[in-house]
Amino acid sequence: MSLEIRELAPDLTDDYLAFFDNDAFADFPWWSACYCRFWDDPADTEGDSSPQHRDRYRALVTDLIRKGSQQGLLAYHDGRVVGWCNAKARLGYTMPRRIDKAPADDAARIGSIVCFIVAKDFRGKGIASVMLEAACAKFRREGLAVAEAYPTTAPPSGPYADQIPWSAHNHTGPLEMYRKAGFTLHRQLERFAVVRKSL
Repeated sequence: MSLEIRELAPDLTDDYLAFFDNDAFADFPWWSACYCRFWDDPADTEGDSSPQHRDRYRALVTDLIRKGSQQGLLAYHDGRVVGWCNAKARLGYTMPRRIDKAPADDAARIGSIVCFIVAKDFRGKGIASVMLEAACAKFRREGLAVAEAYPTTAPPSGPYADQIPWSAHNHTGPLEMYRKAGFTLHRQLERFAVVRKSL
């Protein structure tokens, strides 16, 4: 499969929004308002991505992209976005959520990878792995020394947990994908692991 990986920039806002409006959660409508802004949204303390919040979240992420705060990679196939990876400097997240549970003395040297979303018809084709490699390359270009991620290792919990397959619930990326990419376990916490790769 041919893929083009592009770093999110303001001129790609329409592509980003179209992906989240239509494809990202076509099979999981209860997450349809996500827009992957949870890590930079102080007002959302519960991770509520249900449809009634769509307008606010869409406006927020549009503003974050315009300001350069929303960072990551879009995967394109035949000119259409089929995947997203949220990745930026660890200290760049306004609401670091689980990242805060893994304090690091070297936080200024770390790039964090916090989310992968792949359109339904393109899952299981290695797109997340390609985006992971591109995220590490992005961090190197930015002068960061370590890539860090936070894969869930405990069974799903919370709203819709019994309706969501494990692969879909683990939006931070599966532990095995990171291991195959050369990441090693840095710390195991109650519900997730912290994995790292030197760049």
